[in-house]
Amino acid sequence: MPAAGTSSADVAYRVYLVGGAVRDALLDRAAFYLLWQGGLRLGEVEDLSLEDLDLANRRLTVRQGKGRKDRAVYLTDTAVRAMQIYLAVRGMGPSSHVFLYHNNPVRKDLIRERIKAAGKRVGVKVTPHCLRHTFGTQLINAGCRVTTIQKLLGHLRLNSTMIYTRVHDRTVAEDYYAAMAKVENRLVLATQIGETDGHAYMLQLTDRLAEPQLDLDTRLGLVAQMRLVLNCQTLELPAPVACATELW
Repeated sequence: MPAAGTSSADVAYRVYLVGGAVRDALLDRAAFYLLWQGGLRLGEVEDLSLEDLDLANRRLTVRQGKGRKDRAVYLTDTAVRAMQIYLAVRGMGPSSHVFLYHNNPVRKDLIRERIKAAGKRVGVKVTPHCLRHTFGTQLINAGCRVTTIQKLLGHLRLNSTMIYTRVHDRTVAEDYYAAMAKVENRLVLATQIGETDGHAYMLQLTDRLAEPQLDLDTRLGLVAQMRLVLNCQTLELPAPVACATELW
């Protein structure tokens, strides 16, 4: 029953506003997944029509994209689910545009503004174009062929897609140096183990592991050292080489 001084019409209007906020949030999420996991351009999301969707087969068609060419876009199960949930509350509009705002096709840049605002609320700078770049970068880092990414992004020229290979090269370099730093640290540790009594060293590690103030990362590091000690003792390699194999 409405509170004193509140009419039934006021209550209905508030319910409508809450429902509209939920619908708009579902719109944001569906558009987000098309940009991030589908690699669509913002204009392609804005122009998308209901007849372009084939959610049963986890795909959609971009009509007359850049270069006036159609292309197929494949969707993850997560993206399909986000689209299905949004479409269930989409409502009716004057056209078959997928994305409606206040029962009209989204105006230009509305999705951009809403995604940027959502990022600002959580302290992350994000734009539709950034999400498209993330799509391409993640695919190349996962080993997807550059020619496949070219088709998925709708690039007319392969040179436009090659930028992601250069990003991948930087990622490979960063991964290499991080991994080699770990390898070198293990070699130093192995030498230290070879120069000390392995049993005594294990007791030291056990004593440290029992300290109550240690955080999880430190505890995991100590466990890794204990495993290395056990491996070195199992291999019974002569000190000071221990587990570190000398190749020069």
